[in-house]
Amino acid sequence: MTELQVDAALGVALLTDMLRVRRMEEKCAELYGASKIRGFLHLYIGEEACASGVLRAVGPKDNVVATYREHGHALVRGVPMTAIMAEMFGKATGCARGRGGSMHLFDASRRFYGGTAIVGAGLPLAAGLGLADTMLGRDAVTVCFFGDGAVAEGAFHESLNLAALWQLPVLFVCENNLYAMGTALTRHQSQTDLTVKAASYNMPATSADGMDALAVHAAAVEALASVRDEGGPAFLELRTYRFRAHSMFDPDLYREKAEIEAWKQLDPIPALAGQLRAAGLLDDAGYAALDAAAEAEVAEAVAFAEAAEWAPVDDLLTDVVGGVR
Repeated sequence: MTELQVDAALGVALLTDMLRVRRMEEKCAELYGASKIRGFLHLYIGEEACASGVLRAVGPKDNVVATYREHGHALVRGVPMTAIMAEMFGKATGCARGRGGSMHLFDASRRFYGGTAIVGAGLPLAAGLGLADTMLGRDAVTVCFFGDGAVAEGAFHESLNLAALWQLPVLFVCENNLYAMGTALTRHQSQTDLTVKAASYNMPATSADGMDALAVHAAAVEALASVRDEGGPAFLELRTYRFRAHSMFDPDLYREKAEIEAWKQLDPIPALAGQLRAAGLLDDAGYAALDAAAEAEVAEAVAFAEAAEWAPVDDLLTDVVGGVR
């Protein structure tokens, strides 16, 4: 854990975020097994410190672009859990009206622009948002989350290159969980220090412990300040780990169980809770209350999704190019 001094309000807020994400996703896994949630489901369990730490440093005018493992980002960004869960169910009251499902959460009112199912697809989108803000004179930063697997895509190099050339206000956040689906980082990258790749595009590039929410937040604050003050892009690598398989369909045969268990000892939730306890900012009763509140919110979200209406068949072509509007 970081040696940074713990701020009570920030520490509790980060812990609350992570508990909400963890409990929601644990329930999603259960609902997937019950066929309530269908399609693909990529869980964020283990990586919660990344979304919480970064997004607690992001302003309301800033843009957020995420991947298909985006439930945590959406929730911390402020998308209601009820709308997220309804979207998981494919209901009309979902944040994308049931049309996107797990991989395509979207909420323009909160400047949350996905949820993108194609690896690396969010990178050029982020560059485009940064270009639009620059051309329109808007004071905003675009924060783009992606995994280490996206570094192998041409879109990564094209987006970072253009962002640096045009000095776009984009913070590229790589959630390096060491595996591109089932391929280890050492098997798909000759240079495994991803900050070296980003720095080659002439932008500030740093890394932080992605299992430490306070360290992530401090690194994000610094990186965002660089983007705002210097006017150009920055790169932040968060070294993290997913405790679950790549997706619910993945048998997870490419990792040793001992490796997974070793990383679980670095679980960001008990780690931060322990640090708050040590600083006298949280006791067992306080933690239990935070956890109970998260569980209650999940129960409310599931009840909302269960009771919600399906989109009518007559609405099938609404918003489809060439369809009924």
